[in-house]
Amino acid sequence: MITIGPRYLKNEKGLRKEHDMPQNEIRLSKLEVEREDGAYRISWEASPQVDSVTIYTGTTPEGIDHLKPLNKVTGASSATISGLDSNVRHYFEVVPEGGRGLIAAQRLVNLKGSINFRDLGGYETHDGRRVKWGHIYRSDSLARLTDEDQACLSSLGLRLVCDFRSPIEVEKGPDKLPADGSIEYLHLPIYDGAFDPIGAFERIKQGDVSWLSEEFMINGYINNIENFGPTWGTVIKRLVEGENRPLVWHCTGGKDRAGQFSALVLLALGVPEETVIYDHGLTNIYIADRMTTVYERIKAMGVDPEKLTPWFTAPPSFIINMLDHLRRTYGAIDEYLRVKTGIDDDTIALLKDELLE
Repeated sequence: MITIGPRYLKNEKGLRKEHDMPQNEIRLSKLEVEREDGAYRISWEASPQVDSVTIYTGTTPEGIDHLKPLNKVTGASSATISGLDSNVRHYFEVVPEGGRGLIAAQRLVNLKGSINFRDLGGYETHDGRRVKWGHIYRSDSLARLTDEDQACLSSLGLRLVCDFRSPIEVEKGPDKLPADGSIEYLHLPIYDGAFDPIGAFERIKQGDVSWLSEEFMINGYINNIENFGPTWGTVIKRLVEGENRPLVWHCTGGKDRAGQFSALVLLALGVPEETVIYDHGLTNIYIADRMTTVYERIKAMGVDPEKLTPWFTAPPSFIINMLDHLRRTYGAIDEYLRVKTGIDDDTIALLKDELLE
């Protein structure tokens, strides 16, 4: 059994243990940051109701500037912040009067050459803690990054990239990372040697799509869970070491292999399954604009795009079946990690200590 020490929560009076906090103290939840037309829309819920909140910002979660409030909001549960540098990632802390602050950022990192690069911070666990912002990211391919994108990765302080693509995928489109060598690259292929993802697309272009079914994709998820435990374990062992973070893992589309590992990490941290399913489904939102163009190209090849939905999207059935398999076969995520990945209880506890607040 893993014992978790007392939580320390921040408010305007400093740090206090959670059990020392007044029971009626105002607490925020459902803090969300979205970007609209160059501005940020920040929304939240408060319990009990709050008269006013103060909003601060910083370029890192640890660098929130409390000396220069952006805005003080009275009688509302949302605010729009404009005039910030669009080339810099911003984190926002909303501090209710008489309560503790909560930090959030836009989940999607806006890059030109990647459409599914996102922060896994902010998700709440069963015990009320939250995943730290700015420490772990998941993404699609980094092979099309622009110079501006590379500068953005550097500004994030990114230290390690874990690439789950097959050797042939990497050969066709190697990651474009900053040339200064500041970001370590680790290639950890997750693929069935008998299945060539590049060749599969050639089959699709020829109209051979009968094999590409929902069942095929679900089996792929389960096979990856069963066959690549040591690879998942390698990333987790690197993840608990502070010198490797911030860290990003990715595949080609950022939905299947990257999504499976994201689910394993979130479950290990104590994030509920409902949230894991939600995070998996965000891919469909972030890739929607790109899919319009992709489907037009597929249609021009004489192939019905609807038949490729399992390949290009992230239906909930994929991740739900994976979760069901984990539950039926191992009972709990900790047991899966011990049996298949080589991760012990101490590492699981350290993972929580490092990535939760």
